[in-house]
Amino acid sequence: MQTHFTPEQLKDPGTLRANEVLRTCVHCGFCTATCPTYQVLGDELDSPRGRIYLIKDMLETGRPADEKTVKHIDRCLSCLSCMSTCPSGVHYMHLVDHAREYIEQTYKRPFSDRALRWILARILPHPTRFRLALLAAKIGRPLAGLMPDARLKAMLNMAPKTIPPVSRNDDPQVFPAKGERRMRVALMTGCAQKALNTDINDATIRLLTRHGAEVVIAQGMGCCGALTHHMGKTAESHGSAARNIRAWSREIAGEGLDAIVINTSGCGTTVKDYGHMFRNDPLAEQAAAVSARARDISEVMSTLGLTEPRAPALRVAYHSACSLQHGQQIKSAPKELLAAAGFTVLEPRDPHLCCGSAGTYNLMQPEISAQLKERKVKTLEATGPEVIAAGNIGCMMQIGSGTGVPIVHTVELLDWATGGPAPAALSGYSPVAAE
Repeated sequence: MQTHFTPEQLKDPGTLRANEVLRTCVHCGFCTATCPTYQVLGDELDSPRGRIYLIKDMLETGRPADEKTVKHIDRCLSCLSCMSTCPSGVHYMHLVDHAREYIEQTYKRPFSDRALRWILARILPHPTRFRLALLAAKIGRPLAGLMPDARLKAMLNMAPKTIPPVSRNDDPQVFPAKGERRMRVALMTGCAQKALNTDINDATIRLLTRHGAEVVIAQGMGCCGALTHHMGKTAESHGSAARNIRAWSREIAGEGLDAIVINTSGCGTTVKDYGHMFRNDPLAEQAAAVSARARDISEVMSTLGLTEPRAPALRVAYHSACSLQHGQQIKSAPKELLAAAGFTVLEPRDPHLCCGSAGTYNLMQPEISAQLKERKVKTLEATGPEVIAAGNIGCMMQIGSGTGVPIVHTVELLDWATGGPAPAALSGYSPVAAE
């Protein structure tokens, strides 16, 4: 794609990177075939190629973002399926992230939009605030049908039936390896996950220590910054990321870290991009060191291997989170681990398509999100599973709200198969262990 940015415009690092990305696009349209919003809406401007044209025009002219451009960029899930499909290697993630930052700086949204985004940015990254909000939503759920705004209704319906108690395993501390120490890792405990499902981190710690990893919960670590990053709120997202970079850098400089383990794939995609996000920052070197050590739990367990797995006889439908398969290009490791543990692994039709969760997307675009959820649930249930597994809390909440099939994190099943307790979602299931 030919671009016409001025030398003055290219002095901005974000615009310079956008120019590089735009120039790799050859208009082929392969991305439209795998874009969830294009499949649902059928509008070229709701495809990656269409959004690229809108972003190019907005940035080249230097004009403030307009309502039309904002509407179609807001409808993007950032599922990054287009990046897996693109034969030219267009790094759409960096382009749309810069566009969102530009929109945040130049476009004044309607008051209701500004208020919703402000609330989400102040609540979701903070576990204690989020817990209180979930409690309020749980109380207010009977009134959901009276809400005039579909987004408010989605927020009330998001609250789980039960809110788990705080897990003290998420406090800063060190969990020693069982037996010989094979590696030393930091575990990212997340933010929303600490309020929605504490079993995931607990299972991750048990699994890692059982397989010889010393697990560090670093002092000062918090939200990865993804939620605010995808809203274009760069100062807030970089503030969160910087705190993590400093927290993990202290561990790296101290006893060292072989990996930074992440069990929420949306966070993993962002942490692995810290090196790019801070490329022109005094923290650039430390950010690059953190990104280089960031690993999804499935990557770490593939390295460690499963010790004497003995899985119950269970049919597991595996949902591949977009941030894992497209954002991090991790597609086979979770399925291979589940199969190695002894589970029967089932894969649904169109596994590349998003479930519609996408961070805060299900709250800000509830109608489109609901259509994608319905599609995903149908394809998963069509496999005839006894349980659904996923590697991202957002996907688990989204899919779980549309099916009666239990849904658990992949790590909970691996923990169970190697000596841990049965996942709470399967508390009523008592299969005969595989021989």
